[in-house]
Amino acid sequence: MGRHQTATAEQATRCTSRKRPPGLEWNLLGLTIRGPWRDLPQAFGPYTTCYNRFVRGRRAGVWARIMNALARAHDAAVQMIDTTIVRVHQHGACIARNRRQSMGRSRGGLTSKLHAVVDTNGLPVHLALTAGEVHDNRIAGSLPSRLKSGSMLLADRGYDADWIRALVAKRHAWANIPPRSNRNDPICFRAHLYRARNRVERFFNRIKQCRRVATRYDKLAANYLAFVQLASIRLWLRVNESTP
Repeated sequence: MGRHQTATAEQATRCTSRKRPPGLEWNLLGLTIRGPWRDLPQAFGPYTTCYNRFVRGRRAGVWARIMNALARAHDAAVQMIDTTIVRVHQHGACIARNRRQSMGRSRGGLTSKLHAVVDTNGLPVHLALTAGEVHDNRIAGSLPSRLKSGSMLLADRGYDADWIRALVAKRHAWANIPPRSNRNDPICFRAHLYRARNRVERFFNRIKQCRRVATRYDKLAANYLAFVQLASIRLWLRVNESTP
C-alpha cells in the first residue's frame, strides 16, 4: 500500500471515529474559547475544519437567519437601543485594514462598538458593529427598523437628535429620550418609563459573559458579529425552552 493510500485510510478512520456535535452545540462552544482557534478541544477534530465550517455558515447567512427568525417573536411594545465598547485583542488587529474591519483607535488601544436594539424583555432584535470612535447615533436610523405603531423607543441622551425623533414619529411611535442640556425646545419625557432602559445594559452584561464577545479576537468584523449573533441566539433559545 502506497503512502497516498495509507494517508487516505487514516483520514477516513479519523473522520468516522470522531463524534460530530449535534446542531448549534458545536458552534456555541466557540463562544467560551478564548484566543485562537487552536484552543478548541481535540475531540472536535482539526481546528481548521471547525473554522471553515463556522465561516461557511456565516457567509451563507445561517446565523443571521436564525437570529432574525427568533427575533420575529419579540415584544414590540418597547424597544431599547444602546451601544457598548469592546476591546480588540492584539491577535485581532489588522493594522492596515482596521477601518474596514470596524476597528477604531482610542487612548486605550483598538476598540469596536457594538450597537444593539432589544425588546421589552431585554432580548436582541437587531445588532450592528462599527469602529469604537463612531458616535452612538451614527447608524441609529437603520437599527429600530421594527418599530410598530404605538410602540416606545428608549434611549439615552446620546440619541437626542431631531432627526431620530422625526424618524420614530414617522412610524407612529414615541421616542422617550432624555433631553440634552443645550436643548431649547421642550419635549415630552417620562422618567419613570425611562427606568426600564436598564434591560439593554443587562443584555450587554449577559452576552459579555462569553469570552469571544467580551474581547474581540477576530480580525474580520463579520466573524466577530457572527459570534455576537450566536450569543444572542443562545439567549433566545433559553427563553423558548423555559416558555411552556
